[in-house]
Amino acid sequence: MELVLFLSSGLFLGWSLGANDAANVFGTAVGARMVRFRTAAAVCAVFVALGATISGAGAAHTLGRLGEVNALPGAFTVALAAALTTFWMTRLRLPVSTSQSIVGAIIGWNVYTASVTDTRALARIVGTWVVCPVLAGVLAVLLFLVIRAAVARSRLHLLRLDALTRLGLLLVGAFGSYSLGANNIANVMGVFVPVQPFSDLTLAGVTVTGTQQLFLLGALAIGAGVLTYSDRVMRTVGGGLLRLSPEAALVVVLAQSLTLFLFASESLQRGLVALGLPAIPLVPVSSSQAVVGAILGIGLLKGGRGIRFNVLGGIAGGWVATPVAAGVLALLLLFVMDNVFDLRVSRTVTYRVDAAVLAELQRRGLPADGLAALDPLLGTSGTNAQRLKTQVKERTGWSDDRAAEVVQTAQLVPLHVDPAIIASTVDRHWLTVNQLMALRDLRSRTYEHAWEFHRDLAAITPDWRPRPDLPGQQPWNRELERKLEYLDHLFALNDPPEAP
Repeated sequence: MELVLFLSSGLFLGWSLGANDAANVFGTAVGARMVRFRTAAAVCAVFVALGATISGAGAAHTLGRLGEVNALPGAFTVALAAALTTFWMTRLRLPVSTSQSIVGAIIGWNVYTASVTDTRALARIVGTWVVCPVLAGVLAVLLFLVIRAAVARSRLHLLRLDALTRLGLLLVGAFGSYSLGANNIANVMGVFVPVQPFSDLTLAGVTVTGTQQLFLLGALAIGAGVLTYSDRVMRTVGGGLLRLSPEAALVVVLAQSLTLFLFASESLQRGLVALGLPAIPLVPVSSSQAVVGAILGIGLLKGGRGIRFNVLGGIAGGWVATPVAAGVLALLLLFVMDNVFDLRVSRTVTYRVDAAVLAELQRRGLPADGLAALDPLLGTSGTNAQRLKTQVKERTGWSDDRAAEVVQTAQLVPLHVDPAIIASTVDRHWLTVNQLMALRDLRSRTYEHAWEFHRDLAAITPDWRPRPDLPGQQPWNRELERKLEYLDHLFALNDPPEAP
């Protein structure tokens, strides 16, 4: 019963996502009266669930960089703040992004728990809030010109063209729904991944991980939101911002779907790198912003006539207000959960500056004069990451990113390389043979810091070493980072040391 209660906020957020974001893939089709709402909702619900379950990596890794919510009541509260914010924006008929909601709520958690926010990850995410609608608008213009020229040359009968357009809207909407589920399920359940309570299940020889079970629950909640409450926002996107022709509606959905794909495909990124072209960062993007950008691209191509700028202003205001409102609401709810209901919203994390930490920082190439300025902090420990970061900046004059690196290195993450976990739980299909052998060499060892464990693995085999930070090596380094985080979670001890 307790588990259901804590996961309920994530399910509510999933329902809110379905109610709001279904408009991004079928709103234009419904608004152009080419697809019935019931048909659109059913197709969207099915393919959102498929995308979330099959390809549901989404934004979990990137959001985890912003702040790892490390207690189940805290994850419940963060998801609840994001869900309430998204639901309220849905009531106002504004297409907002659950990414914005969950990012604002996580930052609220960081502020409340005095945790450090990764400013580089935050900058990447916020940057996509600008790039995403612009890219979608450009794609929409190009696609509209191409499709218009193709239709003019084909000289199809009007009824034939109408039937093909309806079919195209359904197919592209299904693709967009799949992409939406794959990219946004982590916004719904991502905060629960570090504390997810499910055990792996093996059915007919197929293993379903606890995270996949979590994503499946979120997918069902998204589908329920699509079926029960998405009509409001669909009609705002479909006809409130700009009246669209059926062909333009098809272009908008396709441009939005391609935008999600461009920011989510590792194979595409590797292909671009192989051709010597700039790589597109793999950052979760807002489907709401993509579809609005695509609609605006079509509107501007037609000279801006027909764009309802008052509606656009309301949507833009919602984009700005959403993360702020979610952050403030998260702060208030965390205070209530912590002080009124006496629930532990965060696990205590201890930070200690000692000789081993300074030696590791020196090995990473941090300036010697700055490290010398940290000598007065030797032997000190505490649980306030933000205070330690401020002390480091005051003594060294270093940037936020460099000071955050000191804090991360000083974090005590006790690990025990349990032989039983290696034998029964570690994913042998994911790790290379050399990586598995190195892991077995370290069995039964205990570490105070995660980086000590990572360093010992790298000393055994190059398969555990990051490669030079070049575009062609980025996929390897990202995968290596995911594997190390996976092992850290597997071998983490439940009782970290407390500050004296």
